[in-house]
Amino acid sequence: MKQRVSSGSPLEPVIGFCRAVRTGNQIMVAGTAPIETDGSTTPGDAAAQMERCCQIIAQAIADLDGSIDDTVRTCIYLTDRADFEAVAQVHGKWFGSARPACTTLIVTGFIRPEWKVEIEAEVMEA
Repeated sequence: MKQRVSSGSPLEPVIGFCRAVRTGNQIMVAGTAPIETDGSTTPGDAAAQMERCCQIIAQAIADLDGSIDDTVRTCIYLTDRADFEAVAQVHGKWFGSARPACTTLIVTGFIRPEWKVEIEAEVMEA
């Protein structure tokens, strides 16, 4: 049985996806961009945007009765290598106790040009 949760992103119905899916003891969180509840982009630098992405991910995991502390993998996408240190610090704040396997990639851009970061996460409960 699959459970799905939406973050309310205006892109979800257009693209045809949900924020996260739980199947058994696994939760997969889709690539999460810095989108505010009104659909606008989170203002500020990459760290501020990463903070918002992590808030969205944590809420999606909680909505599926999971714990961010059970995160086993994350993948961070950045448009500017210079933002890595600031974004990594935010990642450590949110995922430091879980210490998931983590990959960071530098990409040429996102759907919205003002986005600086996007992140995916996977949770596996014991």
